Amino acid sequence: MAATGEALTSSEYIKHHLTNLQVCAAENVDAAGHCTGFWTFNVDSLFWSAFLGALFLFIFRSVAKKADTGVPGKLQCFVEMIVEFVDQSVRDTFHGRSRLIAPLALTVFVWVFLMNLMDLIPVDWIPSLATAAGIPYMKVVPSTDLNITFALSLSIFVLILFYTIKVKGFMGLVKELTMHPFNSPNKFVQALFIPVNLLLESVTLIAKPVSLALRLFGNMYAGELIFILIAIMYSAGVLLGGLAGVLQLGWAIFHILVITLQAFIFMMLTIVYLSMASEDH
Repeated sequence: MAATGEALTSSEYIKHHLTNLQVCAAENVDAAGHCTGFWTFNVDSLFWSAFLGALFLFIFRSVAKKADTGVPGKLQCFVEMIVEFVDQSVRDTFHGRSRLIAPLALTVFVWVFLMNLMDLIPVDWIPSLATAAGIPYMKVVPSTDLNITFALSLSIFVLILFYTIKVKGFMGLVKELTMHPFNSPNKFVQALFIPVNLLLESVTLIAKPVSLALRLFGNMYAGELIFILIAIMYSAGVLLGGLAGVLQLGWAIFHILVITLQAFIFMMLTIVYLSMASEDH
């Protein structure tokens, strides 16, 4: 349904569910009322990201405060399993010394998982409530917003640069970019390879945050789009509506694996990248 209560066509329905609630300066609004330009904020993505991050902190802090050595409750057991799983993953993969990596990996895994988990909420529930409250658009899966996934990956990219410079020094970073992969004992030959090495290593370095962001965004965006396409079938008659219910259940069960796997991959690549940055050659 549109904000006006009018029925939408299939293409309008898809477009409506894939549109963010945006805020921007008045001069950046086009004739159709949509924001254009760089300084545009996707308010719904920002809200749900912050809300899920706060929910993660609240749950884990509450469990930590109530934890005891006696028989743990179900929630405490679940949280301890996650913490132990992430801690073991860090011990097996990260070979440097830093107290930040394990908490960072835990935060990345749980936060990305919670953002992905929003995709299992039926696509019309929250947008319909938002429409009833006078809010025209409401995307509830932050990881389907390229701005959010790039913000996460760029944060990891900054940490990669930080740990590289911290462990190897600024000249160590320069040497990594200019002396690999082609090396030669002859200084003149090595100097000739510097532009080629710089190009190859720069592409490799930049590809890390780009691949992190696009992998998460692509998988979650495709999953959300499939849920939207299935939801359209509910208005196409009783037969297709019944089929849509079966398809929705099947895709939701399979999607549990996808959302968990994407959170795990994002966490593991974060650990691997930071471990590579912390290795001193």
